[in-house]
Amino acid sequence: MSSPSGAQVGPGTDRSRDIPDATAARLSRYHRVLTEHPSFVGRSSVRSADLAGAAGVDAALLRRDLSFLGTNGVRGVGYDTATLATLITLALGAHTAHRVALFGVGHLGRALAGYAGLAGQGFQVVALFDHDPSVVGGTVNGLTVLDIDEAPAVLRSVGATIGIITTPVAAAQQVADVLVAAGIGSVLNFAPLVLDLPEHVHLRQVDLALELQMLAFHESRRVLEEPHGPTAQVPS
Repeated sequence: MSSPSGAQVGPGTDRSRDIPDATAARLSRYHRVLTEHPSFVGRSSVRSADLAGAAGVDAALLRRDLSFLGTNGVRGVGYDTATLATLITLALGAHTAHRVALFGVGHLGRALAGYAGLAGQGFQVVALFDHDPSVVGGTVNGLTVLDIDEAPAVLRSVGATIGIITTPVAAAQQVADVLVAAGIGSVLNFAPLVLDLPEHVHLRQVDLALELQMLAFHESRRVLEEPHGPTAQVPS
């Protein structure tokens, strides 16, 4: 697909295949700044230093990231905001809707199913699954929660391409196996478990407890580095 600047970008092109995962993650951050940050919405152009500052990265790194899009900006002017946002959208494949199936309709699953930001980024939750009889049959955000046993047939019928796992640890691998058997090639896992998946399946792991533990670690180190910092209280 051609971008407004004439560059060929988007899924399936050589340019998009060459984008490293870390760069893709930062491109997504730049896009959110361009389209949601009050200081950038409505601007006709944006300087790399300003965008880098808002995204929390070095300006040189931002320019290297944007070079994957085939655009270098204009010296003294920067980048056309609308064109840059479109280029990023195409490169990340966010210009087409991605159908998502969610497994585990607890508090986190319900929050994700009702999160309006998913639709804004091109993701449509099309199926919800759970094993709890008290949850199955209920409705969340207009979708009926189905039993996980129905997943193999339903996943194909709804055309899901991405699976989200928010189940307890004990059920996570079983759900992953169901997703793989149904041909799902991308999985976002919130369960604190290392899943056994084929190499062709793309996995993203989000461990909220681990992230909090890392924050606690850095907070403890900060306190220790402070002059006359408080003495750590060891649980008895």
